[in-house]
Amino acid sequence: MNARTMNKVWTGIFYLIASFVVILLLFLVSEIISRGWGFWDINFLFGNPSNTQAGGGIGPQLFNSFYILVLTLIISVPIGLGAGIYLAEYAKPGRFLGFLRLCIETLASLPSIVVGLFGLLVFVTMTGWGYTLIGGALAISILNLPSLTRVCETALLNVPKNSKEGSLGLGATKWQTIVKISIPTAIPQLITGIILAAGRIFGEAAALIYTAGLTTPFLNTQAPINTPMNPFNIFRPAETLAVHIWKLNSEGIVPDAQAIAAKSAAVLIVMVLVFNLVARLFAKFIHRRFTGAKR
Repeated sequence: MNARTMNKVWTGIFYLIASFVVILLLFLVSEIISRGWGFWDINFLFGNPSNTQAGGGIGPQLFNSFYILVLTLIISVPIGLGAGIYLAEYAKPGRFLGFLRLCIETLASLPSIVVGLFGLLVFVTMTGWGYTLIGGALAISILNLPSLTRVCETALLNVPKNSKEGSLGLGATKWQTIVKISIPTAIPQLITGIILAAGRIFGEAAALIYTAGLTTPFLNTQAPINTPMNPFNIFRPAETLAVHIWKLNSEGIVPDAQAIAAKSAAVLIVMVLVFNLVARLFAKFIHRRFTGAKR
């Protein structure tokens, strides 16, 4: 078998694998959406009933999911970007760098349930906070930091060296070069990586069960900020949509638990798909702004 034939064979194999992945994704999405058909109902999406009421409503869980997303990004993005800057611009080869990379890889391989148990010990028990939004956000931040760090490091390493050297040659300091040249040039990759990593938050359940809790108090925007009823209180328990689905399937807390779980799963998959689509569109928009490209 000559080289050209071998190339065609392997090209066909890779196309077959890619087609299988696409078909599998389409099958999963269509199956979940068909089982949860009718998930767009306003009363279902934005209702705020008690846990014992049939029919349900996932308004509080939707709000909790987005609120934990915001809190997690506020915590993890500066740390991940700072770590990426250090690894890409300041770290020197040696034992310490090797040890640091080993720590990052080990952290990335930790199961979410282990991080959840760690969060239960530290953010729930040792701090005395109990189940809180901030505890869940901190636990998810631990899960997201390795991937965010790698994305930021790779994005900064991909910045052309001649751009950095030109900035330094004009008298800019290294920090000025990072802030004015490296980060703006790497913004499309940084934003894509950050938003895709944030999409994981919507589907995380194991870590949040042990940190954010399985209940949500009746929310009232008029309540004082330091009370569990205020939706913006970061020290209140918060059941996210993914945890709500697990709870419905495991406990059956309402008469039509299976129907609510199916519709909630459809909402969750749509949220993740939309999040990924927005990530790609926003990254292209930012890329056009910084490069002046027409396409």
